[in-house]
Amino acid sequence: MSETPADTSVTSAETKPSFRGDVTVELVKHAAGDSDVLWAARVSTAGEDSLDELTKDPERSKGLINFLMRDRHGSPFEHNSITFFISAPIFVFREFMRHRVGWSYNEESGRYRELQPVFYVPDTDRKLVQQGRPGKYEFVPGTEAQHELTARAMEASYIQAYEAYQEMLAAGVAREVARSVLPVGLFSSMYATCNARSLMHFLGLRTQHEQAKVPSFPQREIEMVGELMEEHWARLMPLTHAAFNLNGRVAP
Repeated sequence: MSETPADTSVTSAETKPSFRGDVTVELVKHAAGDSDVLWAARVSTAGEDSLDELTKDPERSKGLINFLMRDRHGSPFEHNSITFFISAPIFVFREFMRHRVGWSYNEESGRYRELQPVFYVPDTDRKLVQQGRPGKYEFVPGTEAQHELTARAMEASYIQAYEAYQEMLAAGVAREVARSVLPVGLFSSMYATCNARSLMHFLGLRTQHEQAKVPSFPQREIEMVGELMEEHWARLMPLTHAAFNLNGRVAP
């Protein structure tokens, strides 16, 4: 992910650390609709007449969308674009970087701006305890004492780390050096742009779903981001989304 320069002025005001257990996903802009799939697919047989699909009701052609999904004709699902603004812990973005084909990223930069003290602490409904061996395990809720310990330990560590960060900045240490003490639980923000095909591949790997043919075991925090992106996408391309679910949530 590239880092975009921002304001380089030093801020001296002390900011009290805050903690959150959610993530946010905003739909910034899009050029995406089910009709995009139809004209892209029909150009192979209709040529320039495929442009007529732009003014037709996609509902009449949902069978074609399902056929393309079922038989994994994937390229017609690439002729669209969706941009999200995502706020999540840094460790979530490090997992995002594994998704490179069909994705573009720009993240806020700790080199060019003073990072704000917003940190991730899991909510009480986040399952904490892993049981079983790698590749065949499950998570269970954990005890009240484990949740209290997790929150207390995380918050204390975050506060200490951010105090060290502020101390170095106040002493004139460059931001790009001082940021090294900050943990991956720090919140960051980025723009992420994709097409429907790349998003389906992401969702197939990063969400669990009862209709999925291939099981997936994502970390809960990136799944939270995936669920919010899917909500936006389902409203933009309802027929494509329905075909994705009907055919086992496997990207074409």
